[in-house]
Amino acid sequence: MATFMWQGVGPRGETLQGEMEATNREAVISRLRSQRIRPRANKIRAKGKLDQNIKIPGFGEKVSQKDVVIFTRQLATMIDAGLPIVQALDILAQQSENKTFSKSIKQVKQDVESGTTFADSLRKHPKQFDDLYTNMVDAGEIGGILDTILARLSAYMEKALKLKSKIKGAMIYPASIVSVAVIVTGILLIFVIPTFADMFSSFGKALPLPTQIAINHSYVTIAYFPYIIAFWISLFVVIRMWYRTEKGKFAIDGTLLKLPIFGDLFRKAAVARFTRTLSTLLSSGVPVLDALYITGKTAGNKVVEKAIFNARQSISEGRTLTEPLIESQVFPPMVCQMINVGETTGALDSMLNKIADFYDDEVDNAVANLTALMEPLVIVFLGVIIGGLVVAMYLPIFQLGSVLN
Repeated sequence: MATFMWQGVGPRGETLQGEMEATNREAVISRLRSQRIRPRANKIRAKGKLDQNIKIPGFGEKVSQKDVVIFTRQLATMIDAGLPIVQALDILAQQSENKTFSKSIKQVKQDVESGTTFADSLRKHPKQFDDLYTNMVDAGEIGGILDTILARLSAYMEKALKLKSKIKGAMIYPASIVSVAVIVTGILLIFVIPTFADMFSSFGKALPLPTQIAINHSYVTIAYFPYIIAFWISLFVVIRMWYRTEKGKFAIDGTLLKLPIFGDLFRKAAVARFTRTLSTLLSSGVPVLDALYITGKTAGNKVVEKAIFNARQSISEGRTLTEPLIESQVFPPMVCQMINVGETTGALDSMLNKIADFYDDEVDNAVANLTALMEPLVIVFLGVIIGGLVVAMYLPIFQLGSVLN
């Protein structure tokens, strides 16, 4: 027997780790599950051995979510048509254009051939197949409805991908405009205004206040340009490092939900993601405590994650799901009331699905409204910043013209 180091998630969502003697990794996974511990397959390895999957950053193709969606949809179709899972995996591995993903599928196929369950084979590749994916596959294998679960999973992933692209699309427009404004302002301050300043110095007369302020800003920018760049880079690095901490992530995610224009969009997207994920898991036969744990981990926002974990704790103590959701003040009252109705009637999964459909439409409307609102705001922003600099530079020329007249 070999000694294996393992990590897993306990019944209450706590992270556990330790050592265990077993014949192989599958035996470790089986024993942990019998102890009501959810094993993390990628964290189980023989003691003294280094991880075999060492990769040099920047090398190898990245597996996108779209690759996984296509794989899932095609696998569901093949299994529904009666093809054995090993044969289906072999076909998909050969036709995948992504070499990294093709290699992973081949490894999954080999594990299935050796007697490992399909879900456990997928757990060895957490970068491509997350907890939500593997738990739904596990439920599909146990219930004998793997093709149905895979079809449901691919539909969920397609909607999640669509939602993510909407949020990105809403952010690209203002981000690109602000970036262009910063670049143009920098060019004016560094290259254009100094030329005007040299010309104005020959006037021998006091410059208008706006012009003097613009010239002073130009001198400061030129003199301290390296320090300004270093400041913004340092600020970015500090915020990024802070966001990696529990406290920083909670603070920043909470701030995002409270932003005046974008906060409403982020909140609606979080509600849509939460309800869609939980509905998909519950309708696939995943136990409610496991479903809430997975939903919390895939929430994408620490404040929402905390609210979901509080709801999970509430259910484990015999209370309802609705009470902690109301107390969190993250979810709108309508959502909490509809979830309460779903709990009362025993149709929570279908009620969550209806909420998700509604909030998908709400996200569409929020993106459209945001785009319409940003257009005049961007025009005003560009007019004030760039137009203000241009006017400030021409004020002395207008003044000179009046003196000559």
